[in-house]
Amino acid sequence: MITIKEYVRAESLEQAYTLNQKKRNRIIGGMLWLKMGKGAIDTAIDLCGLGLDKIEETEDTFVIGAMTTLRSLETHEGLNSYTNGSVKRALENIVGVQFRNLATIGGSLWGRYGFSDVLTFLMSLDCQVELYKGGLVPVEQFASMKHDRDIIVRIIIRKAAGRFGYSDMRIQSTDFPALNCAVSYFDGMWRCAVGARPSRAVLVKDEGRMLPEKPDPEQAETFAKTVAEQVTFGSNMRGSARYRKHLAEVLLSRLFTEIGGNLS
Repeated sequence: MITIKEYVRAESLEQAYTLNQKKRNRIIGGMLWLKMGKGAIDTAIDLCGLGLDKIEETEDTFVIGAMTTLRSLETHEGLNSYTNGSVKRALENIVGVQFRNLATIGGSLWGRYGFSDVLTFLMSLDCQVELYKGGLVPVEQFASMKHDRDIIVRIIIRKAAGRFGYSDMRIQSTDFPALNCAVSYFDGMWRCAVGARPSRAVLVKDEGRMLPEKPDPEQAETFAKTVAEQVTFGSNMRGSARYRKHLAEVLLSRLFTEIGGNLS
C-alpha cells in the first residue's frame, strides 16, 4: 500500500520539477501502477493543471501531452489513420477501458516497463520524448536511460509516409503480453521493436536494407529470424526464452508480410 503525506497540484513545470528533486516525492500521473506498490510518499505531485492532456496534430507531427490518457490515444482518429489502426491495436487490450481512461502516456513511458505495449509501439515510430530539463530524446534512447528526477512533458511523433503494424501474444485478452512486436516501414527502412521479452523493448533497424519494401513470405520469414537472433529473450511465468524467440519470429514474419503487401 502507498501512503501519501501531502498532495500538491503543480502550478508550473518548474514547481513540479523542483518538488520532484526530493527522493521521497513523486509525480503521480494516473497513479494506476504506482498505487500497486509499497512505501510512503512525502509529496504527491499532480500535473493535471498544466494543460498536458491534449493531442495536437500539425502538418508534420503529433504532439502528445504527458497527461494524455491511453484511451484518448486509442480513439484518436488522426493517430489511427496515420498508423493504419495500429495505435488502437496496441492499446485496446491493456486491462480495460476504465483503466485506459486513467492511465497516462507519460506514466506508461516513464516506468519503462518490460511488459509495456506503449513503449514497444512508440519505438517503431519516428518518436521523441521531450523532457523538462533533458530536452528531446529519441524514444529508443529514452528506453535505455536510467531513471532520474526529470519530467516527461510531451511525446512528439514525426509523420513519415509509410506503413505500421502491431501484434502481440497474450494468454488472455487483458493479461500482460507474453511478447509484443511493432513494425514500421518508412524512409526506406524497416524498424522492428520487440517488447515483453520479458524485459523492456528493444529496437532493431534494417540499416543494411536486407528486407525489400514488399517482401514475399519466404523473405519475411528469413528476416524475422534474423531480427530474433539479435534480441535477447528471458523466461518468466508467461513463457520461456525459447518460446518468446519463436513467437517473435512468427509475429514479425506476419507483420512484414502484412505491411509489405499493403504498401502502395
